[in-house]
Amino acid sequence: MALRIMFCICVFFCCKPVSFSQSTIIDSTKVIAIVTDTIRKKPLEKQYDVGNGKILIYQKPKLFSFLTKLPKDAAGIAVAPFQKKSIKPLLWIAGSTALLMLNDEAISEAVGQFSRNIHLSPDEKYKDVLNIKLGKTNTSLLKAPQNINTALYQLGQGFPSLLIGAGLYTYGKIHKDYRAISTASQLAEAFILMGVGTQLIKRITGRQSPSEAVDLDGSWRPFPSFKNYQNHTPVYDAFPSGHLATLMSSVTILADNYPEKKWIKPVGYSVIGLVGYSMINNRVHWASDYPLAIALGYLCARQVVKNNRRVVQTTSSGHRKATLSYTVNYTNGRLMPGVIYKF
Repeated sequence: MALRIMFCICVFFCCKPVSFSQSTIIDSTKVIAIVTDTIRKKPLEKQYDVGNGKILIYQKPKLFSFLTKLPKDAAGIAVAPFQKKSIKPLLWIAGSTALLMLNDEAISEAVGQFSRNIHLSPDEKYKDVLNIKLGKTNTSLLKAPQNINTALYQLGQGFPSLLIGAGLYTYGKIHKDYRAISTASQLAEAFILMGVGTQLIKRITGRQSPSEAVDLDGSWRPFPSFKNYQNHTPVYDAFPSGHLATLMSSVTILADNYPEKKWIKPVGYSVIGLVGYSMINNRVHWASDYPLAIALGYLCARQVVKNNRRVVQTTSSGHRKATLSYTVNYTNGRLMPGVIYKF
């Protein structure tokens, strides 16, 4: 009897947060449900209403997710070209590349002539801003462009994308914004994927840059040795453009995660066009190096975005469009025209 009294006292004090009536029997499943509900109050995902009946859902970001998701996304990118829905895009890429190859030299000459007319120098000029000494060698960590063409070319080197990603990550951490943190992680992942992917194709195709070209449209020397590629990079690394692939992936990721920001695409595509022009002007790339690069950047971005957020379509009345339709009914032996207005 004494043991039963002690047990009841312990239960009373240990379960103080949960109130029971005299006729209530302690049910372990209810206690578990209460504890589980308390745990769920901590948000594991957040929703963002971006308008047009679309809600983006992001899970709580995990540390180093941009690295842990690399294998799955890389596999998705590698498999995508072999799917049935990829036939048309592949034909478009092959056709546009072939068409541009027939006119590469003419396009390069036209770009060079136009640039000379507007006094746009093709020379790459930088000024060292931050240097460090590694042993006996001075290494530049930060360079400032000294002309417009160099500034445009530098936009495609990945630093702006990493800077935007760092800003989004900082903002997300301060404001606990899952979307901002996830977008920063996606940019970092795409940067790695594009760096590895384009380098792999460059080392397979071995196309000469215009600055090193002997033939009119640059010769192809597939599978150069590692030593030759490292010592004479411009002779082999024209196809495809890593700059445009990285830029395209960054613009697509930003636009897909912030669809309510309508200015991202026009501004981003304009920057891509200007960078593409600058690289033809300074004879780093041919125009035919671009279609595959743009396709790679887009494919990579869509794959990365798909694995980092969910989309839910809603039927909010606030976004419903008014419709006007006509009808004809036969009533009491007469045709009665009518108008239906839905809002």
